Amino acid sequence: MDLTQKNSLEENQKEKTYAQYYMQEAIKEADKAAKHSEVPIGCVIVNNHQIIARSFDTMESDSSVLSHAEIKAIKIASELLKNWRLIGCDLFVTVEPCIMCMGAIILSRIQSVFYGVQNEKTGAFSSPYSISNKGLKVRVYQGIQEEVIKKQLSSFFETRR
Repeated sequence: MDLTQKNSLEENQKEKTYAQYYMQEAIKEADKAAKHSEVPIGCVIVNNHQIIARSFDTMESDSSVLSHAEIKAIKIASELLKNWRLIGCDLFVTVEPCIMCMGAIILSRIQSVFYGVQNEKTGAFSSPYSISNKGLKVRVYQGIQEEVIKKQLSSFFETRR
């Protein structure tokens, strides 16, 4: 193994640790959603290794299609930073963003999106409405804490049936 490969492996391991830590925080937000009878989707936004926004879906309680965790977290982060440009920020969300949320992510200049499970019905990358991530300036990472999130979603929907 040469030095380049070793550095790449070390960076990959650091990225996993970083991604897993903050995805766990998004999972905690999803737990809050479930406790409010909302679909358990949670989101955090990170800037300089600090969480600057937390949110979860509240579509049912707000009676609003706009009350997605990502949209709410972007609004909170923008207010905190007093800037709609969230340059240098990473967004962690338990479920793949829809195209509405991905539009807001792109426009807000978020640098990276980490998500847990795909949303084959309305996901920005895996649904029939998908967008191409070619040419996006946003880095996208999928499958972070995927099994934990799948169990969380299954458990929530089992109680609804």
